[in-house]
Amino acid sequence: MIPSAHAVADPAPDARIVLGHSTVPLNGPWRFHIGDDQRWSSPDFDDSAWETVDLTPAAGAHDGDVGLPGYVTGWSQRGHAHYTGYAWYRIRIAVDGDKATALALAGPTLVDSTYQLYVDGKLVGGPGDFSQTPPTVFAAKPSVFALPTSPSAPTQTYVIAFRVWLDPLEASGESGGMHVAPVIGAADAIQQLHQTQWLQTFKGYVVDAAEPLAFVLLAIMVVALTAGGTADSYRWLVAALILLALLRVNQVLFFWTPYLSLRGYDIAVTVLLRPLVLAAWTLAWRDWFRLDKRPWLGRAVGALTVIYVVFACLGRPWFAPEATHGIKASGDVVIQSLRVVFAALYLWVIALGVTRSPKPSTWLAALAAILVGIGLFATELSALGVPGIWFPYGTGVSRSQYAYALFIALLFVLILIRSVGYARRK
Repeated sequence: MIPSAHAVADPAPDARIVLGHSTVPLNGPWRFHIGDDQRWSSPDFDDSAWETVDLTPAAGAHDGDVGLPGYVTGWSQRGHAHYTGYAWYRIRIAVDGDKATALALAGPTLVDSTYQLYVDGKLVGGPGDFSQTPPTVFAAKPSVFALPTSPSAPTQTYVIAFRVWLDPLEASGESGGMHVAPVIGAADAIQQLHQTQWLQTFKGYVVDAAEPLAFVLLAIMVVALTAGGTADSYRWLVAALILLALLRVNQVLFFWTPYLSLRGYDIAVTVLLRPLVLAAWTLAWRDWFRLDKRPWLGRAVGALTVIYVVFACLGRPWFAPEATHGIKASGDVVIQSLRVVFAALYLWVIALGVTRSPKPSTWLAALAAILVGIGLFATELSALGVPGIWFPYGTGVSRSQYAYALFIALLFVLILIRSVGYARRK
């Protein structure tokens, strides 16, 4: 039920803030309501019947991805499990401080999935594109919004409202709305905080930017390896390295830039790149271990990849949204089964390669293949209870990032070994 939109006279602020040249997180209490109504942006709207939400984090709390501080769970754990769609947060604040001090607001750094910010009923910005339904989601990045001030008023009062959209793609047990509270403060202090927030975001994904570059450089080395006219085939290894680079760099593009939407990321990664990467690496190791006399393997991998792409598309919330939940769930089961089959084929190729030629360089190649597999089958390893992320120095580093870093060094050595071997044969 949508509360009425009648006005209230001089409502008391939800929070009173005293500022010097400092910042204060707006932990609340916030007024919160699921649903959507543009009248809810108005400073005169009576939100007294709404529920309240406290965004105060536990001591030392951080998100489970890159280590963003100040993390709290979303509305899925606050009485609105399984809800996706629009919701609003509102708060009235009174700010006491130096009249000459410009004020600003640092937007929330972690929101499911995107938001618009209204101050005193006026839209001032946000990362999402709400011009269509559903909104186009772009990741919430560190942002600064200037706040209007009245030099003649001893106290600045604001009604701040966030219109939030949770996309079904991000629905989970802790999802929904703001996970990190916005921060108000003196404009210069907010700018300093903004730089710190960007540094945290940069640190969280810098490995995902560096590793794709290393994969591309390794692909160039592999191409050079074939320049001598060897009979060995490395085209699948080159393809696998390039595809893996594309898979990893999509995360950087989504969280660092305003150009890749959530749906674009989902299509590129979930529907296309994940199955293609599994196929390419299975065939790459087949060729590396010189198991090319098994043409059926290529046909089997090709068929599995096509089926994977089809069912990955069918299972996405944005594809045929009118389809029943049972159909979508069946698609997920098919994908899980296909990944198990891919894992079995992948391990079989490694085992066959080692048993066929059990020399030191083959064992090194097997280790390299296992390291790549740790990244390729991260979901399955997590399901088995293998820890997936650690936070050295407060920044999240995933199991896959560690594995790929070791793999990069090992493949470099393997390429050098092959190069020396080819040179000696001439």
